Amino acid sequence: MCKIIIAIDKTNHLGILSIFTRMSNLSTIPLFEKLQHAQNILISGAGGGFDIYCGLPLYFALKAQGKNVVLSNLSFTWLSNTSATEVFPSCWEIKATNQVLNGYNYFPEKFLAEWFLKQGELIRIYGFEKTGANTLKNAFNWIKDKHQIDTIILIDGGTDSLLHGDEEELGTPTEDSCSLAGAYGSAIPHQFLVCLGFGVDHFHGVSHYLFLENLATLIRTGGFLGTFQLMKEMAEFEKYKQAVAYANARMRLHPSIVSNSIISAIEGNYGDYHETDRTKGSELWINPLMGMYWCFQLENVVQQLKYFDYIKSSDTFNQLKDGLAQFRDTLTDFRDNRRIPI
Repeated sequence: MCKIIIAIDKTNHLGILSIFTRMSNLSTIPLFEKLQHAQNILISGAGGGFDIYCGLPLYFALKAQGKNVVLSNLSFTWLSNTSATEVFPSCWEIKATNQVLNGYNYFPEKFLAEWFLKQGELIRIYGFEKTGANTLKNAFNWIKDKHQIDTIILIDGGTDSLLHGDEEELGTPTEDSCSLAGAYGSAIPHQFLVCLGFGVDHFHGVSHYLFLENLATLIRTGGFLGTFQLMKEMAEFEKYKQAVAYANARMRLHPSIVSNSIISAIEGNYGDYHETDRTKGSELWINPLMGMYWCFQLENVVQQLKYFDYIKSSDTFNQLKDGLAQFRDTLTDFRDNRRIPI
């Protein structure tokens, strides 16, 4: 971003102002410039499941800068069927020792806490059940007050969180939009969205042409904070890879499609490459852009969310889904699901 400094040129007898512009430069990453003065940061998985894993490289980088970082995730696990502690309505504190009480042991947050413990780090992860945007907003505010949070970074594994709502295919919009609306409505002062995994939403029919069109709008409105690339030589990537591999081993029936695709891309695989059996029978596009973080001011993203007013007051997940459906019913046409013309 650029800062405008206005000073009076005393040698100019006409009293004309001299304007000096200080710009960002190639040696800095805009997101980290924005986070320079942040002290207590909440990194929250926006779309559920393994999204919080996509924020791990940021977690390690920010911790290395001496910042306090708390993790949370919109969960696909039935949290009331676990031994985790509900610390606030729809918000559970998850530890390495927690277990699923009945049924299949799908619990990405627990296994992440377990992996951290094996690295010698005892952490808690807050898990949110599928709920409404207003309820999630209140949970974010509770975490803010408990940990003096000054900054929230929502993490989307994929890029469908940038869809406006009038596209033909929306990917998996309900969880993402719940997090977007909940975080935006919260009292946390500084709010960002970061996406990792360009191309992974091809699996869900998302048009990346429209993602790039929406990105262009954010560039015009000043909401885009640039990109930067994870590389296989980075220590932060290696830890992310280890955490995902650990979760893969602990939940063999449900390895993460998103994170395993991202890791495959960062390691140099390309095209219809399948790291897990879960994607067999579908066509993937593993590509180098999957390892790129795309960074945004959350306010600008929410301003483009055409159904925000339909979901912002939702208290339950069903109310949120109904709000999205009501908005879609108002549309007489959808934006064309075009392919990138190159």
